[in-house]
Amino acid sequence: MAIKEKELGMPRALTYYNYFPFLYGFFTNLGFKIILSDPTTKKTLVEGASLVVTETCLPIKVYVGHVLNLLEKGVKNIFVPSIQSVAPKIYNCSKIRGLPDLIRNVVRGEYNLIEATLDKSEKKLGLFEFLQEAVRPFGITDEIQIKKALRAGFVLHNNFKVMMQHNLNFETALRNAKEGKVVINSKEETKDGINVALVAHGYNIYDKRVCMDVFKKLKDLGVNVYSALQLTDEQLKDGINTLETEMYWANQLEMTGAAGHYLKSDTVDGLITITAFGCGPDSLMIEDIKRKSKNFNKPLLNLTIDEHTGEAGFVTRLEAFCDMLYRKKRTLGAMKNGAHGNSTDAKNLKEKEFTYSSSVSS
Repeated sequence: MAIKEKELGMPRALTYYNYFPFLYGFFTNLGFKIILSDPTTKKTLVEGASLVVTETCLPIKVYVGHVLNLLEKGVKNIFVPSIQSVAPKIYNCSKIRGLPDLIRNVVRGEYNLIEATLDKSEKKLGLFEFLQEAVRPFGITDEIQIKKALRAGFVLHNNFKVMMQHNLNFETALRNAKEGKVVINSKEETKDGINVALVAHGYNIYDKRVCMDVFKKLKDLGVNVYSALQLTDEQLKDGINTLETEMYWANQLEMTGAAGHYLKSDTVDGLITITAFGCGPDSLMIEDIKRKSKNFNKPLLNLTIDEHTGEAGFVTRLEAFCDMLYRKKRTLGAMKNGAHGNSTDAKNLKEKEFTYSSSVSS
């Protein structure tokens, strides 16, 4: 029996930061009302963590908390996709692949789990089949109608990407895209500031509670921040080649691809990576990025987060890293201009590789 009410809840976590613009355009074109969970709070973290084993990574704990939040709002239809593979032989981590099974087993209550499987490594499990499966419980089977909604989703998603590539922040770009607007801004860079690339998955840097609003903290330090969403797919793929590695993980472009692009960029002074404690794929990617950063003589700070991460330690490491970048930039400027007032620093900087790496999870 088809579900009559076209109301769909979406957790504001994990794949939301990659696919929500497209999904919003797709579902609203079909007449759905989309209800998002509230922004992450301490309660979201605590309640989500209480239902899974301790070893579960932070993003999954947050996701479970957002599902609970939707149930508190009275939402009966909750969209929890299984994103297995986004391209042939390019896979997601096991936890993202098994999200529907996880939610079904740990979250009790009366609700409809709207699940669909995307697996481009298998036949007949591509994007169109994924969308067909998502709307079938609501009695929508017209292929022409679904294809029209698919195109609407791509329009909204592309508009969102264009605005992100032209320096709008995530929330503003998403709001404009949902309203059917495209706004182009020029990047306002702080005079004599430093440029830092923030390399991480979207759910680790655009969720302000999870990352402790790292964008604002860096801006307050006079830092110009760049991220993967400001890059085109071609730039990200070129970044993979720069690090002389191959794609295996579905979200490797926003990590290894972005790191490779920014490591060779003359604009960026240093990289900050943010990863969740216990993430297997990230541990492999970060190790590769750290090794390759030495070849580019580019400073790197690695921050590891979980639900116990203390803000004081997080801020201290950001400040120390940015202070080091400012010193390096001033010293290099002095060397370039032929100044000798700080000749000892200039000599040391010239004679040894300038790298930096640190982690925080306390």
